[in-house]
Amino acid sequence: MRSNRGIEIGTGLFVALGFVALLFLTTQLPSSGLKLTHAKAGYHITAAFDDVGDLKVGSPVTMAGVNLGEVESIKIDWTTYKAIVSMRIDSQYNKIPDDSDASIQTQGLLGGKYIGLGAGGSETYLKQGSQIALTQSALVLENLINKFFSNQASKPPDAAGSSGPVSASDASAPRKKETSK
Repeated sequence: MRSNRGIEIGTGLFVALGFVALLFLTTQLPSSGLKLTHAKAGYHITAAFDDVGDLKVGSPVTMAGVNLGEVESIKIDWTTYKAIVSMRIDSQYNKIPDDSDASIQTQGLLGGKYIGLGAGGSETYLKQGSQIALTQSALVLENLINKFFSNQASKPPDAAGSSGPVSASDASAPRKKETSK
């Protein structure tokens, strides 16, 4: 009877630690508004995008693969109907040319979004309140798939009448090379 009590207590502690670890990890996700870290010093810049896709507050801002800061807020400008992304850049990265560009990138094939900065060639640098003028919006996979299928549906069949599927023997057969004499 005594050994069962010890197993039950051990199992209970293991489950409780699992819940604590799960809570900690969910607060560290970029999409979560909760952060258990303190606010870092830095300067704030903005950029306007036509489409931010699923960019989230807390997503990284990088240049050449180096994490420079994070996305602080995403709002809409009702006059231009563009998404205004506010970013905090760590104060140690104070030599970013002011003609740099910003694009929304994807981590891996189906990963989360982040902002990638491309260095410009200006001798003046971004500072508190600067706005990045050159931006490239997010590439939304669903929009690309929809365009592909709508283009395929609107294409007329081949003139030769071979709009049907290609058989495996047709695809693997060697083609004769035409020679001009």
